[in-house]
This record gives sequence, C-alpha cells and structure tokens, in this order.
Amino acid sequence: MENQIKIFYSKEWKDYELLDTGEGEKLERVGGYTFVRPAESAVWSKTLPREVWEKADGKFWSSKEGARAGARLASASNASRGGWKLHSKVSPKWEMQYKGIKFLASPTPFRHLGFFPEEAAHWDFIEEKIKGAKKPIKFLNLFGYTGVASLFALRAGAEVTHVDASKQVLNWAKENQKLNSHLGLDKLPMRVIEDDVMKFLAREEKRGNKYDAIIMDPPKYGRGPKGEVWKIEEMLPKLLMQVKKVLSDKPLFIILTSYATDSSSLTLGYALENVMTSFGGQVETGESARVESGELCILEKSNNRFIPLANTAVWEPVRIN
Repeated sequence: MENQIKIFYSKEWKDYELLDTGEGEKLERVGGYTFVRPAESAVWSKTLPREVWEKADGKFWSSKEGARAGARLASASNASRGGWKLHSKVSPKWEMQYKGIKFLASPTPFRHLGFFPEEAAHWDFIEEKIKGAKKPIKFLNLFGYTGVASLFALRAGAEVTHVDASKQVLNWAKENQKLNSHLGLDKLPMRVIEDDVMKFLAREEKRGNKYDAIIMDPPKYGRGPKGEVWKIEEMLPKLLMQVKKVLSDKPLFIILTSYATDSSSLTLGYALENVMTSFGGQVETGESARVESGELCILEKSNNRFIPLANTAVWEPVRIN
C-alpha cells in the first residue's frame, strides 16, 4: 500500500483569511470580524504591525497565559481556562459560507469558532469523491462537531449519519442544515445522533449497518454523554478496528484527523494503513489503495506560506495505471 506525505489546503476561501501568525498567536478574518487566537506552534515573530493586531474585534487567551492587562473574561466559568475579550459589535452568531454551503460561526468557551477553516481541503475531497462514485454512498461523520463536512457530503448525494457526544454542537449542526434550505439540504436524509462514538459503532456492527465513507476527528481527551472517558493514545487503535467492522465491502475513503499537539501525520498514516491492509485491492484487477499523510494548512496572507494546524491521513482505493 502506497503512503505519501502532502500538504492539504484550500485556495477557495473568501469568508476566511489567516492574516498573520507569530509569538504563539494567529490573527484571522472570520466573515466581517478579526480575531486573535492562540497558536502555540507559531514560534516566530509577527509580521504585521502591533496596531493591526490590537484592532482585532475579539481575542481569546489561553489559561496557560492567564488574563493579560486590560482583558476581561467572557464569563466567570471561563476563568480557569482563559476566555474571550470581545468588541461590542461582535454578534453572538453570524453566517459564513464556503462554496455555497452556509454555516454559523460563534466564539465558544474553548477558543473554537464553530468550524475549522483548514478542513476545507477535506470538504472539497468529500464532495468530489462522493459525486464521482456514481452510486449511492453512506457517509459517517464521527466526532462530527457542527456538521460542515456532513453538509458537503449531503450536497454530493450521500446518505449522512452524523455522531457527536455533545448535544450543544449537534443542535448547531441542525441549525447549519436548516441554514441551507436554499439548496434543499434541510429536506435531505441526515441522521444526527448524540452518542459515545465507540458505543455507537458497536451497535452499528450488531445491526449490520455498513458505511462507504467515514471521516473522524477524535479529540485528545473528552467525555461521552454518560461520562465515558476518551484518551486518544489509548483509544485510537480500538476506534480504527471498530470503524473497520462497519465498512462496506468496497469503501470509498476514510479520513482521520488529529489536533493533538503530540500526534504526527506519519503516526496517523501508519495506524490507518495497518487497519486497512485487507482493503488493499487486487493487482490482477488493476486495483490498489493508498494512504496520504500530511498536515492540514492555511495559506498565511502576510507571508504567503503554509501554516500547519492539524495532522491528517486519508485512505482511498486507486487504479493502477
């Protein structure tokens, strides 16, 4: 099985820009607002002048830093883990768009904004592969968050199952689906399920339910709806083995992403390659498979360079030329 290293990124963003990075922070344009958020791996100096950074509409500081002079916490409950300083003009939620798919953005207590812009490269891949399959595709989004990837699969024609342990983000995913009524996506089949991913997969195996395409973004640490503890270093091998049990006979693709700072794209690629060995295809029929490992990146406007934000690995079958 072929294993390649690559940079995953999208040139197509209009509503989002990574303006500058440095000194442990990133400056972003998100719709009509600019935000400063932590970027621990940005160990270089900032390029844009300080006054540009200081004009940002919002800033999140990490609990590792503490509250800087003049900053105020968004709420008392955020005091132990950092918080937001927001300009009064920032709306609680606002509409974003990528290639015609709409979704809501909002500052959350955990520094997120309701979507991960670097994952646009995967959204493009998902839609292209499902459209090109020329057959019905069952798509499974594990740790699905607010559902942007699910919407691209839905528009491409897949039957979508979206799973997350957080009721709050699942309600957000439902809002995002309704927001795309102009495309008719609110009428298309998308199961939105609140569950612990491992328990859900075990039940799907027993039911005999199979999926052709799976995307997963397991957290480094988390808890399920009933207090189930998740640690990625312990659970990732078990997750991949369970995912294998719900794959169809001829899967279309698997996408694995990790934001854990101590993970690597090679590690993800090797783990995915190992579990998918039996789906390697048959040389005599011109079929093979490959894993592409690499980094999800955003092109930084100030320096025109790729800034890595997550590690990822993608498995897919390929034709041998």
